[in-house]
Amino acid sequence: MRAIVLAIALWSAAATGATDGRALLLKIDGPIGPAISDYIGTELARAQRQGAALVILEMNTPGGLSTAMRDIIQAILASPVPVVTYVAPSGSRAASAGTYILYASHVAAMAPGTNLGAATPVELGGLPGLPAPSPDKGPDKAPNKQPDKTGDQGNDTKPATPMERKLVNDAVAYISSLAKLRGRNADWAEKAVREAASLPAHKALEMGVIDLMADNVEELLRKIDGRVVKTATGKVTLATAELRVERIEPGWRTRILAVLTNPNVAYVLMLLGIYGLIFELASPGAILPGVLGGICLLLALFAFQALPINYAGLGLILLGMTFIVAEAFAPSFGALGLGGVIAFVIGSIMLMDTDVPGFQLSIMLVIGFAAASLLLLTATAGLALRARKRPVVSGIEQMLGSEGIASADFKGSGWIRIHGERWRAQCDVALRAGQRVRVTGLHGLILRVEPVEEPHR
Repeated sequence: MRAIVLAIALWSAAATGATDGRALLLKIDGPIGPAISDYIGTELARAQRQGAALVILEMNTPGGLSTAMRDIIQAILASPVPVVTYVAPSGSRAASAGTYILYASHVAAMAPGTNLGAATPVELGGLPGLPAPSPDKGPDKAPNKQPDKTGDQGNDTKPATPMERKLVNDAVAYISSLAKLRGRNADWAEKAVREAASLPAHKALEMGVIDLMADNVEELLRKIDGRVVKTATGKVTLATAELRVERIEPGWRTRILAVLTNPNVAYVLMLLGIYGLIFELASPGAILPGVLGGICLLLALFAFQALPINYAGLGLILLGMTFIVAEAFAPSFGALGLGGVIAFVIGSIMLMDTDVPGFQLSIMLVIGFAAASLLLLTATAGLALRARKRPVVSGIEQMLGSEGIASADFKGSGWIRIHGERWRAQCDVALRAGQRVRVTGLHGLILRVEPVEEPHR
C-alpha cells in the first residue's frame, strides 16, 4: 500500500517543468527497513515537486527487509527524476537488498574498494546470503569446481525444499527483470541469488553489472553527464556536470519511525504496555500506569505491523505474562510462574521472523526481561509467604488469644477493655478490676475470657 501511495504521489506531483540545477544526495547507511523506505519514497516525491534534476542514493548496506526493498524499488521505477545508486565510500557494500536496488536504478555506480552481491533470500538457512545445502550434496559429494574466471565468489549449493526453491525462483525472476529493464548483466544477477555470489567494484564494471566507477560524487556527476536514461516519463539526457549537490538528511518523522521499528525498542514498548495495563487492572484508579501502558502498547503494535514478526512468538509472550501474573493471584507452588517464564523466553526468541542484520532481537535484552520477570515472581511469592506467617490483625481470628483488662470486678458477665475498645465479656471465675484477661472465644458481640494468671486469694 505504501508503494502505491508513493507512486501516485510521484505521478501526480505538481512540478513538471525545468529542473532547478540540484542533485539531491540521500544516504543509506545500514540495514534497509521501513524507515529507510519511507525516507527514500518521501524524498523522491519531493525531488519531483521541487524540480530536482537528479537523486543520488549513496549506499552502504548489509541488506534489509524484502518489503522495504520492494517499496524503494517501486518508488525508483515510478520516479520521473533519474536515480543514481552510488556504493560509497570505499569499504562500503551493497549486499542482499542493496544489490536489487542497484540493479533497479537508472544509473549504477560504485567507488573503488566496494562490493555487491550475496542476494540470496535470507530465509534460506538462517544466515544472510547463505543458501541451504542440497540434500544430495554434502561436503564429500560436491563436484569439483574450477575457479570462476570472472573472480566472483559463489557456491554450488541449491535450495533443498520446495519453499526454498520458490523463494529463490521468485528472487531470480525479480532481479532478472530489473537487469533486463536497465540493460545490465542478468546472468550474474541470477548467480548472485542462486549462489550468493559477490563481486568487487572493478569486476562488476568489467561484467556489465554496474555502469561506472567513481572516486567521489563530483567525479560521478562528470562521468554521467550526457548519458541517456529511461525514466517513468520517457528518456532523459542527463546534464549533471554543473549540478549543485544538496545532502538531504532524514526528517523527524523518519527518525522517529527508525526508532520505533527497531525490534528491541518495539519489544520494550510492548512489555511496558503490558505491565502498565496489568498494574492499572490490579490497582484501579492509578490512571498513570494505564495511560502510559496504553500508549506504549499502541506504539508497539504500530511497529509490529511494519516488522516481520512471528505471531506464534507474540502469543507465547502474552501467554507467559498471563501465567506470571496468575501466579500472584492463584499460587501454584511455582508451576504457573516457571511455565510463564519459559513461554516468555521461547516466545521472545521466536518473535522476530527474520535473520536480516539489524532486525534481530537482542538475546541479552530477552534474558534481562526474563530475569526481571523471574525476580518479580520470586518477590511476589516471598511477600505472599510473609503475609501468611504474619499475625492476623482483623476479624474473629484477630480477637482470639488477644489480651485485655477487666474494667471492674465481676464474675460471670462484665466489661473489659481490649484494643482500645470496651467489650462485654463472660468469665467462669471472679475477676477484679485491672486484672489481665485472655480471649478464648467469641459469641456474637460477647467475648469469652479467662484470667491470664490465677487471682490471689
